[in-house]
Amino acid sequence: QVQLVESGGGLVQAGDSLRLSCVLSGGTFSTYTMGWFRQAPGKEREFVATITGSSGSTRYADSVKGRFTISRDNAKNTVYLQMNNLNSEGTAVYYCAASPRGGLYSALSNFYRYWGQGTQVTVSS
Repeated sequence: QVQLVESGGGLVQAGDSLRLSCVLSGGTFSTYTMGWFRQAPGKEREFVATITGSSGSTRYADSVKGRFTISRDNAKNTVYLQMNNLNSEGTAVYYCAASPRGGLYSALSNFYRYWGQGTQVTVSS
């Protein structure tokens, strides 16, 4: 059974950086497309970034382009989300997700089969 465990969340100030990590176990990591989503209080869960398993192609939400970077280390079964210049919109629970359709990517949550438990990021202004 595939499991995802996120880490790296915390309390930061506006303008700070933070790196989230997500480790996948129970599957062949390199064959999974990985994604990051977030859910702010009172809002729907929204797409943040995704990276394919095969080629490492990436896609970002417009709201984070140029500030966030998604990457993966297949040797460590880990996907990262580097978040720079955080603002108040960054306050949310961040979720890691995995899809076995490793050659594709999508911003749609139903593309992903497995989800982590989430890690809280709070940005103070």
